[in-house]
Amino acid sequence: MEKYLIIFLACPVLGFLVGGIPFGVILTAARGIDIRTVASGNIGATNVARALGRKWGYFCFLLDVLKGALPTAAMGLLLAHWQLNDSPLGFLAWALVGSAAVLGHVFPMYLKFKGGKGVATSAGVALAVWPFYTLPALVALLAWLLVTLTSKTVSAGSLAACLAFLITYLAGFWIFDQPRWIIPPWSLRSQWPLLIAACLLPVLIIVRHRSNITRLLTGQEHHIKLGHGQ
Repeated sequence: MEKYLIIFLACPVLGFLVGGIPFGVILTAARGIDIRTVASGNIGATNVARALGRKWGYFCFLLDVLKGALPTAAMGLLLAHWQLNDSPLGFLAWALVGSAAVLGHVFPMYLKFKGGKGVATSAGVALAVWPFYTLPALVALLAWLLVTLTSKTVSAGSLAACLAFLITYLAGFWIFDQPRWIIPPWSLRSQWPLLIAACLLPVLIIVRHRSNITRLLTGQEHHIKLGHGQ
């Protein structure tokens, strides 16, 4: 009973608290800037880059990725230790911790539940759920790079990454229905918690980008500048 309290109560709460650490606010506050008053007011890496320069934006992105990856990876190790990592119960625990970390970023209790859009933290979660989310996450990263560089808009890249992740994950049930190389079989019977999370998290990110979508449709979205940054 104690182990189940840890993986289904303590770990998701910890994931939410870690995911809610507002690195964008912390980094800019250290330089005397309130990121919430700059440009879009978002606390994520893109707005940090506008406030402090591209290098700081990259650093913020890395920190936001880590706060999704570390709790999720730790849960994977814990589940493996208790031999629950290949069961519906284990996948449910994994999905809960990862989702909690993303929700912590989007609704951080430290900022009165007004947070970011969840892209970087979701990427960290996806990279840590090996291999079921990791492989789709790599495809999503490629889609993000291609669309962002082509359109010069980070939001378009983020939306493309969401769709690429979901499509690739769903395709995995067909591609990896049998063990291939070092990839274990993907089974809907045991992985249904991951499937639900894989569907809901992209929807959350898309909803958080609704104002960006409006600006994209009207041609008013912010464009990034390619080349040397600060």
